Amino acid sequence: MTTNLTSNGQTSSESLKLSWTNVAFFGTFHALVLLAPWFFSWSALGVMISLHWLFGSIGICLGYHRLLTHRSLQVPKWLEYILATIGALALQGGPIFWVSGHRQHHLHTEDEDKDPYAASRGFWWSHMLWILYPRDKFFDRDTYQKYAPDMARDPYYMWLDRYFLMLQIPLAVLLYAVGGWSFVIYGVFMRAVFLWHSTWLINSASHMMGDRRFEVEDGSRNLWWAALLTYGEGWHNNHHAYPNVAKAGWKWWELDMTWWAIKVLETFGLAKRIVYPPAEVIAEV
Repeated sequence: MTTNLTSNGQTSSESLKLSWTNVAFFGTFHALVLLAPWFFSWSALGVMISLHWLFGSIGICLGYHRLLTHRSLQVPKWLEYILATIGALALQGGPIFWVSGHRQHHLHTEDEDKDPYAASRGFWWSHMLWILYPRDKFFDRDTYQKYAPDMARDPYYMWLDRYFLMLQIPLAVLLYAVGGWSFVIYGVFMRAVFLWHSTWLINSASHMMGDRRFEVEDGSRNLWWAALLTYGEGWHNNHHAYPNVAKAGWKWWELDMTWWAIKVLETFGLAKRIVYPPAEVIAEV
């Protein structure tokens, strides 16, 4: 099946093919979430929330995003590998794929052809259709590695990028051993779906609604409720204005839990060369 999408997310001169494999994969996860009421327990809900934070804030926001993509801080290599592995457990792709796509997003923000999840194509394209209608230049391993050559040279990242899906097996086995099927439903499927949509909201909603502190050349905005769901990533206008800064929330009321984790690492001497917001800019905002 092929379709065309325009600049408003409806149609385009580019012919796109629906990936039934991706539809089946993401559809199965969403369908299994419907079992949640029959497997509910407070402990299972606690597992989901805890893993959403661990894989989302520590793995994706800190590891994949601020550390690997933007190099906003430095940590020892062993810790970098741990953070990347936690990010891979989030089930959002391997580290080279994720970093490459996000670097392209910043290089060509909202360009319909060059931004993998360009908000200019419409809300649903930037939220999830870019995955269901995958374009080869963003999903082909030999192609996307060009935007993350620093990682493509690393054997561990190459391995993790290829086999990240397999990490869900020992995770599911461990959860089942500890809490049975309720822990699996909540810790794997509900956690994955909730975390997917939380992250995707930064690509979609945070480019379409919210406040603009900085007049950047794209539609990025600061969206408080998205920041709550993504541990600080929703302060997206701040981030697009200064993408290499490790801190997303600049005001005291702009909650940024991922930044708190970075400060903890700094306290223990594990995070160094942290990129702070420019002092002269902070004084003006």
